[in-house]
Amino acid sequence: MNKLLRIVSFNPGCMPIGSAMTTAVFLVLFMGTLQLCAQQMPEVYIAPKLSVPVEIDGEAEHLWDAIPFTKDFTDIEGDKVPRYQTRMKMAWDDQYLYFYAELQEPHVWGTLHQRDTIIFYNNDFEIFIDPDGDTHNYMEFEMNALNTVWDLWLVKPYRAGGPIIDNWDIKGLKTAVSVQGTINDPGDVDKGWTLEVAMPWSALLESDPTGKIPVDRFYRINFSRVNWDHEIDGKKYSRKKDENGKYLREYNWVWSPQGVINMHEPEHWGYVYFSENPENDKDVTPDVDEVLKRKLYELWRKQHRLHRGKQQETPETIAIEGKTMQAHVVDHKAGWYLWVESPFSQKTMIIDQDGKYTENK
Repeated sequence: MNKLLRIVSFNPGCMPIGSAMTTAVFLVLFMGTLQLCAQQMPEVYIAPKLSVPVEIDGEAEHLWDAIPFTKDFTDIEGDKVPRYQTRMKMAWDDQYLYFYAELQEPHVWGTLHQRDTIIFYNNDFEIFIDPDGDTHNYMEFEMNALNTVWDLWLVKPYRAGGPIIDNWDIKGLKTAVSVQGTINDPGDVDKGWTLEVAMPWSALLESDPTGKIPVDRFYRINFSRVNWDHEIDGKKYSRKKDENGKYLREYNWVWSPQGVINMHEPEHWGYVYFSENPENDKDVTPDVDEVLKRKLYELWRKQHRLHRGKQQETPETIAIEGKTMQAHVVDHKAGWYLWVESPFSQKTMIIDQDGKYTENK
């Protein structure tokens, strides 16, 4: 993924609610008279390079002051304002990728102390990283207010039957939490909790085909905050249950909206650009092929439903920026794939039946 090749045209009348950093794209699907306004493009964040390392103590030391926050997190579907504010920052150096996050929470609690347990059964903060943007071989990281972590590797998204590698650990990981209040004490009202994370590039590059720190490149990254309604028994917190004894559903608050209640659709994740000169790169956005790729995934989801129902595939045409592209579906003995040739880069863009993206020049 490169810097912006051209400005993508858009229809202001169909622009969805979102950050000023997002781009609304007008997509026309031919093979009929149907016209649709596309979902908003994912969020973009410019992560600056640091000249000194971050002290991982869970608090915002002065070097974070000049680094901007993301926009406030939104509901995972992008249509509701969360009850509590969440926002975060990113930075990097030659050794680590750094994260700092602030989570407002009047009752800071946690019960899970064992690493690699299912941390989202507590209120937690989650990081998802797909270095090459192919939706496969990506990393998930979760931590709670007790600074208990779960790091895992997903070979494929769950929708493709992908296994998780739970024994994979981020070697050299550094994490810390600072609670603005008193954890697990229902007798007071807390302000919230903050966290810092340092992930070594040596671990992250295991999923980057270049094997190099992504200077002046994008990674696909997203963040999620899972929050539960709680109940208190004496001084013990737990997830709240309904009258039938079932846990109430969790809240899912994210940086870049997924459009569905599922973090494991990596094609919806945001874009993080690693800049050595953020002042010059403050307006950088993904190139127009990323817009085309997003539209191709919309067609892939349609084809996935058709193939699952053993129905005949329907050819589709995509129009972007005055260019019309024919999308092709190819069935073969091992499955099927969808492809289109980009008129902007002359790349052949391919998504296979498992949703894995590849491209050929």
